[in-house]
Amino acid sequence: MDRAELVRYLDNYLRIAEIADYGPQGLQVETTNTAVKRIALAVDVSPMVIETAVSYQADMLLVHHGVLWRQVERIAGPLGARVQQLMAHGLNLYAAHLPLDAHPEVGNNAVLARMFGVTEVDWWYSPTNVPIAVVGDVPAQPSLDELVHQVNSQLNTEATVLAHGPAQVQRLAILSGFGADKVAEAKALGADTFLTGETSHANYWAASDYGLNVIFAGHYATETVGVQTLGAHLTEKFGVETRFFDFPTKM
Repeated sequence: MDRAELVRYLDNYLRIAEIADYGPQGLQVETTNTAVKRIALAVDVSPMVIETAVSYQADMLLVHHGVLWRQVERIAGPLGARVQQLMAHGLNLYAAHLPLDAHPEVGNNAVLARMFGVTEVDWWYSPTNVPIAVVGDVPAQPSLDELVHQVNSQLNTEATVLAHGPAQVQRLAILSGFGADKVAEAKALGADTFLTGETSHANYWAASDYGLNVIFAGHYATETVGVQTLGAHLTEKFGVETRFFDFPTKM
């Protein structure tokens, strides 16, 4: 399909212009290739990821973590090398960071909520101008061990668990990526268990202080689900071929 048409759809669907972020989102690198038949999906951008997308003969690389953050850097060093590599192979780069965390259908946190049986979802924690995290009841009320097993199995990870809450999970808060410093907020929302990404020594004791179970499933692992679900959506809607490429950081 035409790149401009696809970008317009993604920008609108993901509310790129409405959601403030730490750097410009959407089409971050535009090449001379204006037709998109195949999209490579990944969490991050690296030379290895780009090489893999090129081998897949992708026209676009769609990622959660793009290459532009905070103030625009000089197009030099590692950033320059990535841009040169993308341009040389006609590989357009589209990034959706907070817009993909916040999306109610294909967003990381909404997908995780469906994956682990959370119902009557409420949204919380706004790092900029929209909430990106979710909280809700878990009608199945699994044991903490059962939920951790599900997390490890479905996210292909090995979670670190701080078991300071009840043995049975009834209300679960979810914040993909980094949420180690949001334990108090999760507890205030009535959660007995909090699923997030990477851990932090500085926030270790908060789980004990607030009597909350915390499952640290990995920053990378908790953010693989959004791009995959978005890719499936694009395939269903437009017939474009998509494939997710897994480059786990173990972080």
